[in-house]
Amino acid sequence: MTHDTGWFKSTRSSGGSNGCVEVRRVPDVVHVRDSKNSDGPRFSFSARAWEAFLTTARA
Repeated sequence: MTHDTGWFKSTRSSGGSNGCVEVRRVPDVVHVRDSKNSDGPRFSFSARAWEAFLTTARA
């Protein structure tokens, strides 16, 4: 049985890519981690800061 942890990879990540990050949204916080090191360090952002980052990245 697998447990859904809420982490997901970008839809732009390809199967063979070694440069992926995973994101998990919880109320008011967004966590980001390296997909190759899921037990390693994580960055946390407010939901507002994450949305501002995404808006800038898409522009």
